[in-house]
Amino acid sequence: MRPHDLNLLMIFDAIMTEGAITRAADRLSMTQPAVSNALSRMRTAWNDELFVKDGRGVQPTSYAKNLWSQIQGPLGELEVAVNPTDFDPATAKRTFRIAATDSIVSMVWGPLRKVIENEAPGINIHAIPNYDMETDKILKDAEAELTFSKHQEPDSVIRAEHVLDPSWAVVMRPDHPLASSQLTLDDFVAADHLLVSVTGDVTGPTDQVLANLGLKRRVAMSVNQFYNATPLLKESNLICVAPSLVLEKEIFSGELAVFETPVDIVSSPLSVMWHKRQDQDAGLQWLRGLVVKFIQERVQRHDMLLSQCCRKAYCADTVKRLMKQRNMDSNEFTPAHLQKANNDVLAADSDYENKIIA
Repeated sequence: MRPHDLNLLMIFDAIMTEGAITRAADRLSMTQPAVSNALSRMRTAWNDELFVKDGRGVQPTSYAKNLWSQIQGPLGELEVAVNPTDFDPATAKRTFRIAATDSIVSMVWGPLRKVIENEAPGINIHAIPNYDMETDKILKDAEAELTFSKHQEPDSVIRAEHVLDPSWAVVMRPDHPLASSQLTLDDFVAADHLLVSVTGDVTGPTDQVLANLGLKRRVAMSVNQFYNATPLLKESNLICVAPSLVLEKEIFSGELAVFETPVDIVSSPLSVMWHKRQDQDAGLQWLRGLVVKFIQERVQRHDMLLSQCCRKAYCADTVKRLMKQRNMDSNEFTPAHLQKANNDVLAADSDYENKIIA
């Protein structure tokens, strides 16, 4: 390969990564006219338009996308081979993109910004939308350096590190009719439920657990963001099963009453993920270490506070009895079965009235 061909590939990679001529020039410490001239040479050499104007940025053609998919790995390996450990937070000038949900942003961005202001003033952190099912694609297309996902399907080029196991809780307004006493299983099933579903599906992990017990709840309303859940819960008799971490501000301020779930809902582990080509990227290792640290510290604090205000609801013995009955009788549970289960819950947790909500 001729030297100028490699130079063009490096500039092409920067334009693809940044999505704009100006940002690519900044990334390469070049002038905008120099990058534009290089793009003209690329178009001539490769006989393709490569990029078309799109607002303030550019969009790649199909040829450009295909070319980039082939050169990303080799270019990344060359960069690591030439400069494997050249990263000093105090002097580095770099932009990282993280595909993150609102809950991740709320946990990480504040403490991360403090570190940047004190130790790494040249580092930029940009958030992009995180679509859980497109995690691999986001990384493979270099739209972000880090993403978060509950899915850990085997992939030869995607790396993952576990960060947390979300805890599920039942939340409702403090003066809800069910908030004055223990939340029993039949009250839980009979209540009108609010479901937060990003995909629009009106079933969740709770429904699968209930189905295994021969029970079914009513999902009376659904929303696609947790941001919309709190106002509805505060103004209605809806209850909601949600990861407690997502609604911790409302829980710990007393805006919402919180109970354990009456059935055990297994959480899907959440992992931070990155592409194999950046395994040896010292800058990304630095950032990833901070992100994991901040999340784990937040989860530890959250669990401690939650243990002080979460009311008892789950009774393992009752669930085991229901499962046994379910296995013995293929018919649906009768009201008598449920009444017996509720009596068992009350007997097992007679001290529930001493529980308080912070």
